[in-house]
Amino acid sequence: MTDTPPTDPATEVFLAHRNLLFTVAYEMLGSAADAEDVLQETWLRWAGVDLGTVREQRAYLVRITTRQALTRLRTLGRRKESYVGPWLPEPLLTTPDVAEDVALAESVSMAMLLVLETLAPTERAVFVLREVFDLGYDEIAEAVDKSPAAVRQIAHRARAHVAARRPRQAVSAAETRHALDAFRRALDTGDLQGLLDILAPDVVLLGDGGGVKQAVPRPIVGVDKVARLLAGGWGRIADHTSWRSTQVNGHPALVVQLDGELDSVLALRIDDGLITGIYAVRNPEKLSRMDRETTLRR
Repeated sequence: MTDTPPTDPATEVFLAHRNLLFTVAYEMLGSAADAEDVLQETWLRWAGVDLGTVREQRAYLVRITTRQALTRLRTLGRRKESYVGPWLPEPLLTTPDVAEDVALAESVSMAMLLVLETLAPTERAVFVLREVFDLGYDEIAEAVDKSPAAVRQIAHRARAHVAARRPRQAVSAAETRHALDAFRRALDTGDLQGLLDILAPDVVLLGDGGGVKQAVPRPIVGVDKVARLLAGGWGRIADHTSWRSTQVNGHPALVVQLDGELDSVLALRIDDGLITGIYAVRNPEKLSRMDRETTLRR
């Protein structure tokens, strides 16, 4: 039996909060790869801190992470301007407990992350820290370098912006399973009527191939267009395709394999028992974490 080498106090604290910090960074960036880079930068700064001067270790770490994420978010904005086709968040294969935390699941859903994309960087940071992680205005003010009064105004503005665009009420687990199973059966058999029955009239399909894989170049809107595209597209390669139901970002999704290789992830938004949003991620760079579960925490 070998002894486990002792870890220093700074490392222990960082590891204890790592999942929380990753979740903060991911919700701000929509990219797991960039969130990991932010955590690395956070660790480098945290390792040089005198712990004796830190009153609230969690808040201090969140503050470092937020500042690093804000810097990267502004860089990402420039990168997205040259992105080929629609940009979608990086899907994460999440642990079952994420879906059980309704507030967390909503905040990391593909639909919500796309809503957060419409906020300015500081608004996004304030909204995430206040509405998802319930930080006080004083703590947030330190993280975003604003006064508490300014943060209150930003929070109010961001809350109103998100409320006008956020997904509708969550459906029951039974409705979710029924919709996912019906969708998978229809895709597997190329059943056009089955797709027409399970898709909402105003369903939207978004695709992200990143210029590497073929994907729809713009949003497809409407049940007839989406159903015919799916039935025709997947129907032609049905013999080479397999579908696996799973949870992505706390919500139902299908993992699509083509000739045994991971091809894409179809994350779904379900309202009132019907599928209202389909987020098809095919960019290989965004599928690198689909071989393992990611733990998210509030």
